[in-house]
Amino acid sequence: MRRLLSAVWAMALVVPLAVVTTVAAQAPAAALDNGLARTPPMGFNDWNAFGCSVSEKLIKETADYFVSSGMKAAGYEYVNIDDCWMTHQRDPGTGRLVPDPDKFPDGIKGTADYVHSKGLKLGIYEDAGTKTCAGYPGSLGHEQLDAQTFADWGVDYLKYDNCNNAGSDSQDSYIQRYTAMRDALKATGRPIVYSICEWGNFDPATWAGDVGNLWRTTGDIHDGYGSMVSIFHQNVDLYPHAHPGAWNDPDMLEIGNGGMTDREYRSHFSLWSEMAAPLLAGTDLREATPATMDIYLNREVIAVDQDPLGKQARPLSRADGHWVLDKPLANGDHAVVLFNETDHAATFGTTAKAVGLPHAAAYDLRDLWAHSTTETAGRIAASVPAHGTVMYRVSTASDPESNPPNVTVGLSGLKNATAGEPTTVTATVSDDGRLPAEHATVSLDVPDGWSVKPGTTAHLGTIPGGDRDSASWTVVEPAPAKPFETWTVRATAHYAWDDGAKSASASTSQQVRVTSPVQAPYKTFASTDAEFGQAGDQLAIYGDGSDIWGGHNDYGTIYRDGAEHDGTVAQVEVTSQADTSDWAKAGIMIRNDVTASDTSPGYLIVAVTPGKGYVVQWDSDGDGHLDSNSAPNDQGLGDSSYPSWLKVERTGTSYTAWYSTDGTTWNTIATVDVPSAATTQDVGTFMTSHSSGSMGEVDFTGFDVT
Repeated sequence: MRRLLSAVWAMALVVPLAVVTTVAAQAPAAALDNGLARTPPMGFNDWNAFGCSVSEKLIKETADYFVSSGMKAAGYEYVNIDDCWMTHQRDPGTGRLVPDPDKFPDGIKGTADYVHSKGLKLGIYEDAGTKTCAGYPGSLGHEQLDAQTFADWGVDYLKYDNCNNAGSDSQDSYIQRYTAMRDALKATGRPIVYSICEWGNFDPATWAGDVGNLWRTTGDIHDGYGSMVSIFHQNVDLYPHAHPGAWNDPDMLEIGNGGMTDREYRSHFSLWSEMAAPLLAGTDLREATPATMDIYLNREVIAVDQDPLGKQARPLSRADGHWVLDKPLANGDHAVVLFNETDHAATFGTTAKAVGLPHAAAYDLRDLWAHSTTETAGRIAASVPAHGTVMYRVSTASDPESNPPNVTVGLSGLKNATAGEPTTVTATVSDDGRLPAEHATVSLDVPDGWSVKPGTTAHLGTIPGGDRDSASWTVVEPAPAKPFETWTVRATAHYAWDDGAKSASASTSQQVRVTSPVQAPYKTFASTDAEFGQAGDQLAIYGDGSDIWGGHNDYGTIYRDGAEHDGTVAQVEVTSQADTSDWAKAGIMIRNDVTASDTSPGYLIVAVTPGKGYVVQWDSDGDGHLDSNSAPNDQGLGDSSYPSWLKVERTGTSYTAWYSTDGTTWNTIATVDVPSAATTQDVGTFMTSHSSGSMGEVDFTGFDVT
């Protein structure tokens, strides 16, 4: 995987067939029963943060940090080395793998001894192919020798990858390759946790429990919310296959690498723990922030992941992106996760009966992130912020009156707003407890400059258990200084309980994107979910879209009608672009009619992408679909950066495009012919996220057509 697949498959084609024949002759052995990984492995892997820049120094310092930070005490045990740790050739005399002497001057044995001295364990990486994903020697055909080498070095964990796999293209061939290493590890007599990394290609959940201790169910994760959610979707329904010693593996944790918010990272950790997934930190822990460490060291959440019953949560509901997951625990409690995948806060939940708890007068809801407990008569609910998670440990209440009733606050009417237009905002306060919420009030906090009528406090009185009340306000948002501005609005309920003797509060917040509308001469069009804004010469599009290529025409555009013709020069600065995908695209679109998204010819884009550089793509045959790319090998030109300037000039039906990283020095991308171009065309800015359902914002400045 590792963004090296084109090279991987090219190398796989030249592997001699004799290797495949040898592997195919091996019969699967008996089921794995090595007594290891009775709970999901916890530890560290260097790949997500360091790639090939692994070293003995990094591994030793990470082991030190495990001890000093409290991670070891919290259950983190394995310090794992990923790809690139060895030389490119085996030892010519023994045939053994050779640690890179510059990266590992004490060898793997010396590194393992150091890690063991800290009371920790060492993991290593290899590949069930002729070469690793980074091109180092693989273990295919060398399983017994390599397994014994790892055992001799004191390795405790093996991650076994799937690159350059000799054309292996069936479930049986996958089972045979991975079984060969399973049996080789067993023959060494050393307990080594076996992690199968076959990317979920051939339904490993249905067979890998007999071969390894854990198995990757997906492709590689990336440090972005869209990637994390996509991985979650692929793994969440595999719960019947997980059990002690055998785990679904949705890949390593990205927490702390900077591509998500702390709220999104808490969701990442909660979901992985609820799914009984391995918890392998993939960041530079030595530089971790306190917020990052608060996530990694949340022992109440870790306890859910490490629960000895070994159940993976099952999804109870997922309507509208509001997920409810339930995981039974060994002591009879249930861990319930409420995950809000969407971009807007929402109140939702389930019931104690639905998760299978016995009937009781009341239940305790232990909030594992707030570290607080409330009581409920049976409803398990919360106001969950956008991209956020509430994680409860639910049990029958032995003393129902010892904790406040669970009160939730929901906000409606404020998902998005247009500057200057009055909006009615309603806060609904619900008491899910057995006890009443007494002397209840609710207040609305808005940003400075917002108008609020008639006031910001409402007295609700007593809300009986199982009942609700609400209050409403009219708000007007001022014009933002940018096309979109995101503000936080919070509603807070204060209430008493135990005959007014004790007090508590509950709150919710809503992120509100306030839009300054697009003005003439600009028009807007979207063939996917998109919003548009303008502030002076600043333009912005917030949208998604599967792609603009081939049969896909999902885009949002702010354009000028009929402004493109022979001799025209269009230019724009792409100030920023959400990294929803390496192939997300933003820039200039030219088309006979941008509103005929699936049919109009005369179609060309000049784009910057987060991971593929700069491209020109066009419709060479006039069928209304992009089919030609300015750069070979599925790549763009140069390395993308922000801000970036793009420019395109039309001469007849020929278009020349440039990019600049400073607005002064221009680099030619390509000159192409679009024979179906009309005499006059639409021209504008555009974006697509290249990830349907993953919304992202692109900001433009100085769009000009001359």
